[in-house]
Formats: sequence, C-alpha cells, structure tokens
Amino acid sequence: MKAVLFDFSGTLARLEEHDGWFTGMGLDADGRAEVMDRMTHPTASVAHHAWAHRDLDARKHREAYLHVLTEAGLADVHAESLYRRCIDPAEWVLYPDTVPVLNDLRDRGIRTAVVSNIAWDIRTVLAPAGAHTDAVVLSFEAGVAKPDRQIFEVALDRLGVDAADAVMVGDSEENDGAAREVGCGFVLVDPLPIAQRPTGLRDGLRRAGMPL
Repeated sequence: MKAVLFDFSGTLARLEEHDGWFTGMGLDADGRAEVMDRMTHPTASVAHHAWAHRDLDARKHREAYLHVLTEAGLADVHAESLYRRCIDPAEWVLYPDTVPVLNDLRDRGIRTAVVSNIAWDIRTVLAPAGAHTDAVVLSFEAGVAKPDRQIFEVALDRLGVDAADAVMVGDSEENDGAAREVGCGFVLVDPLPIAQRPTGLRDGLRRAGMPL
C-alpha cells in the first residue's frame, strides 16, 4: 500500500455539540440529536434547489443548510447560529488517533490525502492540530463531489499513486465507498462521538492489512 485517502467529517474529525449551543431554542435531547444528525449526516431526500450543489459552492452550502435547520423547526436566528458553529474550525475535534495515524503513515513512507465533500476550508482545522497530509482535495475547490469517481482520481493524481495501491477510509459506504469504482480499497469507520472511538482509524487500517 502506497497511499491512504481519508474522509474528514466523521472520519478524521467530528463536530461535537455542547448544551450551550441550544440555549433558548426549546429543544429537548431528542430534538437536539435530530438537528445535529441533519447537519452532519445529510441525505439526498432534501427538497431544495441548492441541496444538490451544496458542497460545490459556499453560498449554496449556507442556503441549503439553513433550509434544513428551519425545516427542523428552528427560528431563522437559531438556524443561523447553529450553521455558523458548523463551519467554525474551533468547534471541530479531531479523533484521538488522527494525528498519530497520519504521523505513522508518513514515517512508513505512505502518502496521505483528505478527500472531503465540503464547502469551507477544513485545513483551518487540520493544520493547527498538526494533522498534516500530502494533499487536501475539497469538493468546493475541485468542482466535483463524492461519490463521483473524479474526486478520487484528482486525489490519486496529486499523490502520484495508482488506485490499486491506495485505500480510502471513510464513514459513508455510499460516498467514500465509491472509491472502489476507481480501484481503491475501502475501510468503513463508525462516526461515533470522540470519546467512544479512540482507535477507530488505526483499527480500520489494521483490518485492511496495514500494521500500525
């Protein structure tokens, strides 16, 4: 194996909410959980003109997610508040083994890339934490989003490796698992809360035959 591609949200990092986010919104625990699920696990069933292109344009991203949040019953001001937190680098937390795994791969001469469907620059989360990769391929910059095979091809080209020599690690069978279409291996990880997944990346790569 010469390269590992990683998804970002739910794979390398997670948006971890706090009770203070929901002050004055009138949501109980179930309501808060539903809102967070809508923000972090989007589905193709959202009926809004901006939804299909949300990860290719920052304005469409904001418009689409504000629609999702207001449809969940939030007032406009509260939807705006939660959306700002969603794209605030300070609100994202890396999984405990993100930096150690990236360092271990680098030490072994294995190249790495982040391949993410997103409309804001996640380098502002990764770099300050020391999570360095050889390439970062973001849908809003590349003009293409997973599961389109082109975004994986862009990442492989930047790394200078063949698909057969690479594995994709992600939390979505539909989006990240599409890397199989270009010939990559695939490792599925569970987007659990940070405290519940201390070694998810390392365990997944070991299952793929990479001793870390």
